[in-house]
Amino acid sequence: MKKLILPELGEGISKATVSYWYFKDGDKVGQNDDLVELATDKATFNLPSPCSGTITEILFHEGDTVNTGEVLAVIEEA
Repeated sequence: MKKLILPELGEGISKATVSYWYFKDGDKVGQNDDLVELATDKATFNLPSPCSGTITEILFHEGDTVNTGEVLAVIEEA
């Protein structure tokens, strides 16, 4: 099981807002597929999947604020 974690964002940025999920619970994903779009005060960016597998749980939803180091989703590796 892999966890999708919000990485350090640099420049004193400690949180991001979930803009859009490209997949939902139960969907199969490939390694490096864009999973989620996030926005900070300075930029909008996508986080890719760390592995191939199935999303088993999304912990933050569109509009939620996530701090660096927090788990966004859990993926069961293929």
